[in-house]
Amino acid sequence: MKYSQVTGIIAALLLIVVCYYVPLSYIASKQLTVFGMNARGTTFGKPGIMNIVFSTVCLLFFAIPRIWAKRTNIFICVLNLAWSIRNYILVTSCFMGDCPEKKAGIFLLVLLAFIMLLMSFFPKLEIKHGK
Repeated sequence: MKYSQVTGIIAALLLIVVCYYVPLSYIASKQLTVFGMNARGTTFGKPGIMNIVFSTVCLLFFAIPRIWAKRTNIFICVLNLAWSIRNYILVTSCFMGDCPEKKAGIFLLVLLAFIMLLMSFFPKLEIKHGK
């Protein structure tokens, strides 16, 4: 794919923006809105911190035109998707009968991580033919 690396970089940047600014869920009983980097009042910590770290590393590997970077990028993108699914399960699970309302950010987190993984499967590399 011609634009797979650019698409992967854009998805990584958007995932970082989602972690900071888009709400993941809303807990009505506590009047709390959970963000990727702000989950005050809960025991979630900062659920988006590892997504930001993985996305930053993937962003660099999308930009490096070496085969080792492209292979490592697939592994890091898988870890990023797994962490996004973990966040989905953690942030949206019910606790003692109190179920949080899912917001757009939690779906974007998983979708963008999946797009990054998909784009890592199609690296743009120049093939050198030996003599």
